[in-house]
Amino acid sequence: MPEADQQRFRHDATGRFTVVVDGHVAELDYRVEGGTMTLFHTGVPEAIGGRGIAGDLVRVALDHARAAGMKVVPACSYAKVWIEKHPEYQDLLA
Repeated sequence: MPEADQQRFRHDATGRFTVVVDGHVAELDYRVEGGTMTLFHTGVPEAIGGRGIAGDLVRVALDHARAAGMKVVPACSYAKVWIEKHPEYQDLLA
C-alpha cells in the first residue's frame, strides 16, 4: 500500500486502527500484552464492504507490529485468514 494511502488510517494507541470511507468508520481492535499484539476484531460497515478495507486495516496493524518488534496473534477470524493468504506476514505470528 502506498504511503499516501496509509496516511488516511488513524491509530489510537489504546488499541484501535480506523479509517473513514464515504463517511463510514471501519476499525480493527487489538490489545498488546508482553510484546504480543492480539488482533481481536475487524469491522467494516456493509455500506463500504467489498473494497478491501478490512485487509488494508490488517496490513496497517501488521506493519505497525513489525515496526514495533511485536509478534501477532490473529484472534479475529478475518485477520487469521488474511495472514494465511499473505506469507510475507507469517513471520509475525506468535
